[in-house]
Amino acid sequence: MLLTADVGNTNIKLGIFDGDELRYKLRFSTNDKMTSDEFAVELYTFFQIYEIDYHKIDGSIISSVVPKVTQPLTDAIEIVTGVHSLIIGPGLKSGMALKIDRPETLGGDIVCGCAGAYHEFGGPIIVIFMGTATVIAYVDENRSYRGGVIAPGVGISLDALTSRGALLPAVDLKAPQKTICTNTVDCIRSGVVNGASCMLDGMLDRFMKEAGQECKIIATGGLAPQIIQNCTHQISFEENIILFGLKYIYKLNQR
Repeated sequence: MLLTADVGNTNIKLGIFDGDELRYKLRFSTNDKMTSDEFAVELYTFFQIYEIDYHKIDGSIISSVVPKVTQPLTDAIEIVTGVHSLIIGPGLKSGMALKIDRPETLGGDIVCGCAGAYHEFGGPIIVIFMGTATVIAYVDENRSYRGGVIAPGVGISLDALTSRGALLPAVDLKAPQKTICTNTVDCIRSGVVNGASCMLDGMLDRFMKEAGQECKIIATGGLAPQIIQNCTHQISFEENIILFGLKYIYKLNQR
């Protein structure tokens, strides 16, 4: 079995693959103060809860955008399973040509998500990552990563608005029934949710105009479902595309 780990700024997402099937998933908060022993306890507890025989783990691969977490998590996986992890980064084959100014600066999660998306759906394809930041990335029909944009995440935008506005209350992220709202809470929801949806629609129009062709569009990330359902473009939600990208890259490098 293969252990995959996607370390983000907010959450760490683990996936266990048995062959090509994603059998188990776990998400816990990213904490760059945790030691390798503490991560090992988290992993061991995960295996115990789901009755997973960790002796059957024979491979591991990690994508991380939090350098302080990478080594402790790598050590923890080796402590529990005895397996040394591959780390997404320079020198590891991704199955894509990175046609950008400094390929080494591209986040591992973006590499994995785009590689997984192209492998699953083909290209040209636009991949939207909606987490701490909102990233929109473009892969052409020749398996080349061409670049993208980075914008403040929806959660960050909402937190900034309500923390800096003395009279603005904290609200949950859900779209109101209409755009023009008549109370403060729904006005904030409309501004944040519909505003993010309009931003995505506008960016997608510009991406496809510059690409000169229509593209498949997928989105991933915890905040994606609430936003893309209000977009005018047809966008598919793929919750585990980064984990599938990790699996694909692991197999590619085993060959």
